[in-house]
Amino acid sequence: MKILIIQQKRIGDVLLSSILCNSIKMTHPNATIDFMCYPNCTDVLLGNPNIDSIILLPTEVRKSYLSLFKFIFEIKSKKYDVLIDVYGKLETNLITLFSGANTKISYYKWYSSLFYNHNISRLPKDTISKYGQAIDNRLLLLQPLHLDKINPYPKLYVAPKNHQDALALFEKHSVKKDQKIVMFSLLGSEKAKTYPLKYMAEVVEYVSNNKEVTILFNYFPSQIEDAKIIYNLCSKKTQEKIHFDLLADDLGSFIAIMDLCDVIIGNDGGAINMAKALNKPSFTIFSAHVEKNDWATFEDGIQNISVHLNDFKPEIFNNLPNKEIKLNTANLYLEFTPDLFKDQISFFINKHLA
Repeated sequence: MKILIIQQKRIGDVLLSSILCNSIKMTHPNATIDFMCYPNCTDVLLGNPNIDSIILLPTEVRKSYLSLFKFIFEIKSKKYDVLIDVYGKLETNLITLFSGANTKISYYKWYSSLFYNHNISRLPKDTISKYGQAIDNRLLLLQPLHLDKINPYPKLYVAPKNHQDALALFEKHSVKKDQKIVMFSLLGSEKAKTYPLKYMAEVVEYVSNNKEVTILFNYFPSQIEDAKIIYNLCSKKTQEKIHFDLLADDLGSFIAIMDLCDVIIGNDGGAINMAKALNKPSFTIFSAHVEKNDWATFEDGIQNISVHLNDFKPEIFNNLPNKEIKLNTANLYLEFTPDLFKDQISFFINKHLA
C-alpha cells in the first residue's frame, strides 16, 4: 500500500501531521508513506522511521499552473492507493483530483466532495478535547483506514551531527553545565501572535529572579530588534543570565539546541510544538484570537501548561466574533498582564526548574 500525506502551512502543522504516518505504520508496517510539505518544514520530518520519502511543494510550483500540472502528473505516476490532504488548498485539491488514488481523505467543505471520497467533519469547537483539537481532528482523518491503534504523540529525531554541533555551541558560549536551561520563545510568527514585548520582559525577569538558570532566546534574525527591546527591558542581573547570541543556523540546529534545554516558555507556535515533541515541559502564552482548545496540545497542568486571556477575563469574549477578536488583538493583549498568570508560571518553574 502506498500512501501520500499532504500538509501545507507552518512547521507546527507539519510536525503534528506526522502522527498520521506514525499511526498508519503501527497497523501497516510494510506500507510506503510519503509526506508532502513546504521546503522550510522538512527538518521536523527528518529521521522519522515512519516516513519513507519527503516530497517538496515549493513556491514556484504553487504559483505557476504550468509547473503545478507538471508536478501533478509526477505525483500521479507514483500510483498512490491512499491520499490524505490535511489542509485542502486549491493546489492540493487538484493534486488529489488527478492523483489516481482510490481513497482520498480530507476535511469536509461545501465543495470537498468534488475532490475527495471521504470528507471528515471536524469536531465541534466546544468538544472536550483529549489531546487538543489540533491533534484530535487529525486523528479523525484516519477513520476511513480502520486502524487497530493510533499514536497521537509527535516525535522529533535529532541528527547526531546537529547534537554534536549544539554541544560545541554551548561550549563556545560557556553555558553552565550545572544550571537548568530555559528557552524563551520570545516572538510569534506574526504580531497578532506575539505577547507584548514589555510583558514578555516581565516574564523573563520573573523566572530569572526566582531561579538560578541559564536563559536562551529564540527569535529569527529578522526579529532581532524586538528581541533586543526585550533584552534591554531586563535588569542587568537577568541580562547576565541570557545568552542573546546563542542561535540556531537552521531548523535542524534549533531542534538540537532545544533538545539540550530543560523547558520552554513563550508564545504559541512552532517552537512550542517542537519542544513538546522532544518531551520538554512547556508554558505557552496564547494570543486572544487563537483557539486554546485547538492548540493547547497534551495539556495536563503539569508537563504542559498554557494561559489565555479567556481563562482570566471570560466576560471580554462574550458574544465577540473571532474576526473582531483578531482585529482587536493588540488591545486585548494589553489586558493580558503577567500578574494574571503569576501562580501558573510560579508552579511551572518550581516544578521543572528545581
